Amino acid sequence: MDYQEYKALLVERRGAVIIGTLNAPPMNPVGPDLHDEIHHFLRAADEDDSVRVIVMTGAGDRAFSAGGDINWMKSDLDIPRRPMWSTGLAAEKSILQTVLNLRKPFITRINGHAMGLGATLAVLSDFSYMVEDAKIADTHVKVGLVAGDGGALLWPLLMGFANARRYLLTGDMLTGKEAAELGLITQAVPRDKLDETVFATAERLAEGAGIAINYTKIAINLLLRSMVDKLIEAHYGLEVQSALSDDHREAVHAFIEQRTPVFTGK
Repeated sequence: MDYQEYKALLVERRGAVIIGTLNAPPMNPVGPDLHDEIHHFLRAADEDDSVRVIVMTGAGDRAFSAGGDINWMKSDLDIPRRPMWSTGLAAEKSILQTVLNLRKPFITRINGHAMGLGATLAVLSDFSYMVEDAKIADTHVKVGLVAGDGGALLWPLLMGFANARRYLLTGDMLTGKEAAELGLITQAVPRDKLDETVFATAERLAEGAGIAINYTKIAINLLLRSMVDKLIEAHYGLEVQSALSDDHREAVHAFIEQRTPVFTGK
């Protein structure tokens, strides 16, 4: 299978392990091209008989992904029908459901900061290994948006409702070490141990009883998939409503102008 057609995603092989790298350093923001390529890559790798384990990471050492591309948000603000919120959110939803429907083990190598949609992608995986002093946060509220692309669903299940409220309603950051202690990720490690940790797990899974591992993964995800199918439309609907708010517009302009946003609650 040919994985060389991507523009924003770098694909490498390590035996039966395939690695997809979000390739827009230093912050690896997720714009429309990367949305589409993540979805396509995950489905292709899951259907590729030569692949047994899927790994995703970010280029460089600063960020796994800073989340949604702020310039994409800005370009969409003055378009009356707001196509980003029909096509863009549909792509996010597609990524969420694609990850949960993967048959093969999916590992995230969180090499740096993971924010917004980047954080959702990071914690969606079966195994999430993060640099211990990197930061992770669902920062949707800081740009005037609802955490509707998976955060409001996943974080309470992983870290408990009290902790999820604390971090989702403020957008505050956690270190990798703190995230691991709260159960948001699998493990935090020193940077020089990240590859060793990630690929020890990947190779162990690749050498294991594939059918048993894959089917056990499917069984584990059945309840979560059921919840996503029932609730995700409401979550996206709430995010779409927030995307039309004055506060979101203010947050985008303030970010680009490098100033503190002044929210009015409208």
